[in-house]
Amino acid sequence: MTGRVHLLRHGETEWSLSGRHTGRTDIPLTERGRELAVAAGELGRRLIDGAPALVLSSPRSRAVVTAELAGLTVDRVDERLGEWDYGDCEGRTTPQIRETVPDWTVWTHPCPNGETAEEVGARADAVLAQAREAGGDVVLVGHGHFSRVLIARWIGLPATEGVRFTMDAAAWSVLGDERGVPSLVHVNLRAVA
Repeated sequence: MTGRVHLLRHGETEWSLSGRHTGRTDIPLTERGRELAVAAGELGRRLIDGAPALVLSSPRSRAVVTAELAGLTVDRVDERLGEWDYGDCEGRTTPQIRETVPDWTVWTHPCPNGETAEEVGARADAVLAQAREAGGDVVLVGHGHFSRVLIARWIGLPATEGVRFTMDAAAWSVLGDERGVPSLVHVNLRAVA
């Protein structure tokens, strides 16, 4: 690969702030989320060397607006960058889900009527394969859990190992190569806003 893959998580929403699982529901950014997206753009310009070869965004408005506010020109909106489909867990917090499923996490338990970790991992693999072929730096604007799966898959871990990484609202992670071996250059970098 000739460039790096830059992951940008969308800015804060009311649901991300309250810990509600937000997959397919299209929740707008809060005012603070908009401010964080602008600050993320300033940080991104220091991280990315020149114009990216490719910028892809999730179709959810929280991701598209984050990209715009960060000063990115999205080449294509790509459904594969959508957040984990939480199925029946959509809109619920982990403590609410644990009232009926003790010890539940998205990483260890199924999401009834949603995606499995394996399905999310397969989407991540397809996106990463395209990024590797782009011929330069790539920016992927998306979501917290899916970005964590991208990180895990980049370094050869199962999708469920995304639990070991953090992606805060409007944070960047940068995936690279160390002498041909996939590496993590930065994880969860945030601008101070």
